Amino acid sequence: MSGLYDEILIALHGVWNRRWLALAVAWGICMVGWLVVSLIPNSYESKAKVYVQTQSILPEQIGISTGDQQQNVNRVRQTLASAENLEKVVRGTDLAQSVSNDRDLAGKVAMLRANIKVVSTQDNLFEITGSSSDTSISDGANARIAAQIAQKLIDIFEEENVAGDRDETRQSLSFLDSQVAQRGKQLQAADQRRVEFEQKYMGLLPGTGSISARMDAARTEINAIDSQLVAAQSALSAMNAQLAGTPASISGGASGGTSALGSVMGEIAAAKARGWTENHPDIVALRRQAAALKGQGGASAATGTPNPTYTSLKSMQAERAATVQALQVRKGQIQADLNAMTDRQVSEPGVASEQERLNREYEALKTQYDKLLADREEVRLRGDVQSETGAVKFRVIEPPSVPSKPAAPNRPLLLLAVLIVGIFGGLGTAFALGQVQTTYPTAARLEKAAGLPVIGAITETLTAAQHVVRKQRLKLFLAGSGGLAGVCLLLVAVEFVQRGMA
Repeated sequence: MSGLYDEILIALHGVWNRRWLALAVAWGICMVGWLVVSLIPNSYESKAKVYVQTQSILPEQIGISTGDQQQNVNRVRQTLASAENLEKVVRGTDLAQSVSNDRDLAGKVAMLRANIKVVSTQDNLFEITGSSSDTSISDGANARIAAQIAQKLIDIFEEENVAGDRDETRQSLSFLDSQVAQRGKQLQAADQRRVEFEQKYMGLLPGTGSISARMDAARTEINAIDSQLVAAQSALSAMNAQLAGTPASISGGASGGTSALGSVMGEIAAAKARGWTENHPDIVALRRQAAALKGQGGASAATGTPNPTYTSLKSMQAERAATVQALQVRKGQIQADLNAMTDRQVSEPGVASEQERLNREYEALKTQYDKLLADREEVRLRGDVQSETGAVKFRVIEPPSVPSKPAAPNRPLLLLAVLIVGIFGGLGTAFALGQVQTTYPTAARLEKAAGLPVIGAITETLTAAQHVVRKQRLKLFLAGSGGLAGVCLLLVAVEFVQRGMA
């Protein structure tokens, strides 16, 4: 700990011995720094706060949601910094007095782009800031121009929101109308081509859609008809069997023969229902037996009365026979159409691809047409609502005012900072020089450097005249140090006086 203390004392002693160098360096740094600070132009800012209220009588049902309204406000905020609006600001303020040609105008626009800020401090609260730091004019003029810039931005903001974009809406509607008419003609032509193709290739096949889908539908219908036909044929066979066992007339004397004949005919029908043919031995025998029974009871049967059951069964048999025939005809038609389409696919392999192309073209045009119709209606409704109800309304919370002091730079703080930097710069220079030069402030350091024992040290002895000279030098040093601080305070006072005059 004592070693560290000794090192600190040695460092302070070395700085003190070079105090004049430290003071000169401090004066040099301060003078240069204060000169630089004085050359920094004052920047005056004027701020205004605007409250934006997004409201609409018709809410999201017509497509104008709160998010869309906020996007409109953001769009206006971005367009405020456009070259056109900045030119309006230049022409509407005192900046126009220093503009004589397009080059000067472009320079002022570039300067404004860096000196204008529009930020959203809260959900619906915007802060518009205009600043001016032109070195060619006075501080008072800069302050007035800053307020004029902020006020002109508010005027442009109001113009963008209150006037609305009616011209843009009309142009959009005109463009959408032309596009809808064009797409409608294209859609009609595509639909006509598709209808002609279907009439040529697919008009006979059932179902809707592509060729493959229609052919699959045709096959599915044939399978269904086959199932229905099997069921109808089975029902017809059963009806034939029942009809064969029922006498056409009723006779009292021939009831035994008629009953036997009906039984034989029922057996024949049952055998045929099982799939036996006419050449089967059992059916041949049954046919002979039936013929014999008919010969025995033919005469008596002819004289009988009509059997109502037989008449009813005969009618049902005719109905089921008609059903079977209709199913067979329908199956034949669909099969013929399916075969014809299959032949066309073989002879014209590009039919399916042509149909897919026509369908894709039609669907794409229809999608575009529907979207254009929806967009046109949405634009029309948006324009009506914005014109009638005002999609965006705002009011000025804090109007811009002429600033009384510059927003930047903070010159008093910079002057004090330069003084501190100068003091530490002088001390650092003296300390660094003491480290570079080889000196031995203590006997211990000399003994360590020489490697030889030091017998003793002689204390400096001053005469009376030397004491007087040192006191004079100390006063001069203190005066120089105090003058440095005094100059700094004087510059700070001058800065405040200039602010008051501005």
